[in-house]
Amino acid sequence: MNTLHLDFGREMRGGQLQAMRLMCGLRDRGHGVVLLARKESPLLECAQRERIHAEALTWWSLVRAARHAQVVHAHDARSHLFAALLSRKPLVVSRRVIFHVGRGSWSRWKYGRARAYAAVSKAVRRELKRAGVPEEKIRVIYDGVPLLEESWDEAGPTVIPRSSDKRKGSSMAAEAAVQAGGPVLVSRNLEQDLRGANLMVYITKSEGLGSAALLAMSAGIPVIASDVGGLKEVVLNGKTGMRVKNNVEAIARAVRDLRGRPEKARKMGTRARRMVAENFSIHRMVDQTLEMYEAVLRAP
Repeated sequence: MNTLHLDFGREMRGGQLQAMRLMCGLRDRGHGVVLLARKESPLLECAQRERIHAEALTWWSLVRAARHAQVVHAHDARSHLFAALLSRKPLVVSRRVIFHVGRGSWSRWKYGRARAYAAVSKAVRRELKRAGVPEEKIRVIYDGVPLLEESWDEAGPTVIPRSSDKRKGSSMAAEAAVQAGGPVLVSRNLEQDLRGANLMVYITKSEGLGSAALLAMSAGIPVIASDVGGLKEVVLNGKTGMRVKNNVEAIARAVRDLRGRPEKARKMGTRARRMVAENFSIHRMVDQTLEMYEAVLRAP
């Protein structure tokens, strides 16, 4: 199957990482993969290093590349618009955010153009349904993350992912972690910095799913996360981590609890890692995406 992937993001964030994992998985199974992405973007450069055919996304490059594709997969809102306007090939769209979808005629036209939506969580699926997308067009396909080596350490730091996104509460999480005591690490390289961590704090105003939380869980690191959006489907309160309100006192209280009860934290991390292995693997994500493509191509 020949697949064309589109992404117009400027940064290498969760959506771009998932697109990269999907493309590599498709390529490794023998499917044709082409990426069109923003010029000089980290995703474009990463795909080229991985020897995936990748070019800058322009109107003309999209028209040209779509001629050879059986399925066009848009991974963000801007590329969704590009594909809706310029391609007549079957279009699928990944929806990763939980923001309200516009109800105007232009938005209804754009969302009506896609044959299928890959919602990153049940929470995102609910939002698409509220916007009028037919339920039969929506599939929940969870993120896939690598299963990292189990690396929880009782004496390790509280890790906080650094983010420039104003919706993410990195500064609030850091303030709470410092208040709670113990070493704190604000991470620029999460996969590397999770090694030997004690727990991770992930605070946000809204979240489609939370692939950073999943990555920590894959290493057996319990997660303290905001009680919002798709995080409720990942961080099972009291089982694989703890969900909290977005205020310093609640976060600090949860950090003190887990740091002060290492056996509880270790058991949470073990359950979290098992959950990721069973439900959030890259292999499973690729399987389900291929099933979506095949269903779209079979449809009249």
